[in-house]
Amino acid sequence: MARDYPNRNVLWAETLVDELAAGGLTAVCIAPGSRSTPLTVALDAHDDVETFSHLDERSAAFFALGRGRRTGEPTALVCTSGTAAANFHPAIIEANQARVPLLALTADRPPELRDSGANQTIDQEKLYGSAVRWYRDLPEPEATPRKLRRLRTDAARALTEAMGSDAGPVHLNCPFRKPLEPTPVAGDVPENWHQGDERASVGRGAGADGTPYVRRRQGRPALGVAELRDLADAVAAADTGVILAGPADPTTLADDDWPDAIAELAAATGFPVLADPLSGVRFGEHRDHATVLGGYDGYVHALEFDPELVLRFGASATSKPLRKALADTGARQVLVDPMGEWRDAEFVCSDLVVADPAGTAHGLADAVAGPADPAFADRLADTEARYWEHVAEFLADETPEGAIAHRVLADAPDPATVFVSNSMAVRDADRFGAPRDADLTVLANRGASGIDGVLSTGFGAGSATDDPLVVLTGDLAYYHDMNGLLALARCGVDATVVCVNNDGGGIFHLLPIEEFDPPFTEQFRTPHGLDFAPTGELYDLSFQRVRPAEFADTYRESLAMDGTQVIEVPFDAAASHRARERLADSVAGLL
Repeated sequence: MARDYPNRNVLWAETLVDELAAGGLTAVCIAPGSRSTPLTVALDAHDDVETFSHLDERSAAFFALGRGRRTGEPTALVCTSGTAAANFHPAIIEANQARVPLLALTADRPPELRDSGANQTIDQEKLYGSAVRWYRDLPEPEATPRKLRRLRTDAARALTEAMGSDAGPVHLNCPFRKPLEPTPVAGDVPENWHQGDERASVGRGAGADGTPYVRRRQGRPALGVAELRDLADAVAAADTGVILAGPADPTTLADDDWPDAIAELAAATGFPVLADPLSGVRFGEHRDHATVLGGYDGYVHALEFDPELVLRFGASATSKPLRKALADTGARQVLVDPMGEWRDAEFVCSDLVVADPAGTAHGLADAVAGPADPAFADRLADTEARYWEHVAEFLADETPEGAIAHRVLADAPDPATVFVSNSMAVRDADRFGAPRDADLTVLANRGASGIDGVLSTGFGAGSATDDPLVVLTGDLAYYHDMNGLLALARCGVDATVVCVNNDGGGIFHLLPIEEFDPPFTEQFRTPHGLDFAPTGELYDLSFQRVRPAEFADTYRESLAMDGTQVIEVPFDAAASHRARERLADSVAGLL
């Protein structure tokens, strides 16, 4: 039997939360507000949903994004009506571009107040446009079986869309009338509201067995036998080839079989793996069974790179030199993507394979006749080894910004989650992050590649695992998301935060605009001169500013400590860029 409910909002919110929890939702980020009270109360009371309280909606959304990126499962977001919902938008854009599951529950005023000038009322219909996989403006709460069956069905559909092959954000807009609190309203939920139809009240909150009203079964696209045979024939016809493992989707990273599948394919074909730092393949014990290369960003520009076949998995590579080298080769390039999207901005791929990445790798490994001539792979492996030896010698003589990324990844605990900011941080992680056997999950917001929400996304990723968390960021990204530091205490997250501070947009030194000053300094590099040390006292964390030569020892000490430590390392952006140029020139001479 259904329990008694004080009013229809309580019944409605508890029914929605029951179905989401029964369908697998385990966490929610809640920003305070009045109109969202029914949702907040229902979620806070549910034993199977962990709540994270955030004061800033934008930080909350990126925190939820980080959890989804780390787990491959959606975290929900709750906010009140008005501009609060608009602050979710940047994270939703990133989730859309990067296929990160996310569920936005935005509270809204009742329909008659829309377009009326009512306070805190904006047009929330399809607020996020095409950035969401699915949108539903939920009906107004009502204690009728048909509406509640529809509500449960909508909840199940929302989870299905968020966690499908094309995983991503979903938006449920939730209008509520007052009273918003669990205040008794006589006759609002009649005693016989279900009229004998118990299906509407099935769920954990109703005391049933907790099974969802709608059971979801998710399949994966797979190649047919004939298509797989054709692909295996292409491999057999190629004397030389490479496997490109680009940035992996969260659902792929969550599959423990993913790196082993690529290693199995590499062993079967004899092709070396060009492993992006965000692929889930550059780091791990699977490297014992395959040739995994990670230094190509530093040497491919100086290499005779002429594979006949390229098997591409994941999103577009972080490395621009690699992308350009692939564009210049005449190789047949096969792009494997489960949604059939064109993830090749150079437009050089000749084949699009719409299938599950891990399943395709396993199937192809079983179908190929044997490994190719090892000479090409051996040549690349030799180049890789000499490159890393050269990098070690180069970093022994000077310490550019890239040395920090190198040390962050070389000394990160095993296992660990490492979240890397955009701009120079992820590029340095690519060029200076040497492959190792440690179980490192390296993540970044490379969907839209913004620098907003970096700290919050990293902390969200850290909240989803017991692994140690390291966040590598630049000073502008640190400034942009200082509000996110509040989550450390409120959400129980510990981290080592490494802030490479080059006083502005150092990445713009890579562009031709560097030669035009003005306006380069004030409009592009934008030096800010900010002292971040007071954030230590403000957010109750340890803050240290160290010289580059002191970083390694300080970093290792931080990894052994409890709590959160921010380690700031100052650099001169122009000098660091000149050091990158010297390294590139010296590599050209080496090869």
